[in-house]
Amino acid sequence: MLNIARFSPFDDAFDHLLRGFVVRPVALEANANDAAVKFRADITETEKAYTVHAELPGVKKEDIQISIDGDQVAISAETRTEKDVKEGERVLRSERYSGKYYRAFALGAAVDESGANARYADGVLELTLPKKAAAAAKRITIQ
Repeated sequence: MLNIARFSPFDDAFDHLLRGFVVRPVALEANANDAAVKFRADITETEKAYTVHAELPGVKKEDIQISIDGDQVAISAETRTEKDVKEGERVLRSERYSGKYYRAFALGAAVDESGANARYADGVLELTLPKKAAAAAKRITIQ
């Protein structure tokens, strides 16, 4: 069966006009400079520690900040695009992200900051966060 659609130049022009004003501003784009982009992370737990593997591609280890406050862990990083256009060259398309990454996690137990360890290799940050020893319950005698 043949589907025949009536051509309407007004409808096509109206759709094209709305596409630029309605769709793009509403969509969350990775290149938005206002908000930090979330990165992927895996968190595992053992009896003694938490392990976090976070993907931070293209980030230098000097640009990564980690903060620990009780059971809250925050990781932020920044990557910059280096514009290296040679004479006679022109950029046809640039899809590499430059900007800020940020992620915060609430873990089930407080973290021992003094024993925390961080390694960064091949775009993956690995955090080893030992749990604080739970304080033993104190018994009070009634007098």
